[in-house]
Amino acid sequence: MTCSDGGGPALFRLVRFWSRRWAGLAAGEQRQVQHVHTLEAVHSAVTGGVEPSVGEVAHRLGLDHSGASRLVRDATAAGYLARAESEVDRRRTVPRLTESGQELLTGALDWQRAAFGELTEDWPEADRQRFAGYLQRLAEQVDGPQRSA
Repeated sequence: MTCSDGGGPALFRLVRFWSRRWAGLAAGEQRQVQHVHTLEAVHSAVTGGVEPSVGEVAHRLGLDHSGASRLVRDATAAGYLARAESEVDRRRTVPRLTESGQELLTGALDWQRAAFGELTEDWPEADRQRFAGYLQRLAEQVDGPQRSA
C-alpha cells in the first residue's frame, strides 16, 4: 500500500468502518453514542478555551444549529448536561457536563483509548506515538475556530 492517494481514501475507510458499527447498535445504545458525541463537543470546547454554546456544539459536530440544539436538549433531558449561566453574557445559558455526563464521557474516552491501543498493538511504540500525534493535530484543526463560509 502506498501513500500516493494522500491518505484521504484510507481516512474515509476508517470513518465508514466505525460509523457502520455505531449504526448497527440498538436504539438505546445509539442514543448513548449521540450523547457521547454531544458531551465530547462540549468538553472539547471547554478544554479549548471556548464557551460551549449550541452554536459551538454545531460547529464541532458539523451540524446545523437546530440539530445541535436537539442533541443538547436530549443530553440535558438524560441528565448528562445542565444549563449554566454564560460567563460571557449573563443573559444566556450554556451547556455544562453533569457528574453523570462526566462519567459517561470518561468511560467513552477510556474505550476509545483501548480501541486505539488494540488497533495499533503490533506497531512499534514510536509509530503509535507519531500516529496519535497526527490524529490529535487533525482533530484540533477540525475543532479550531469557526470559519466563515
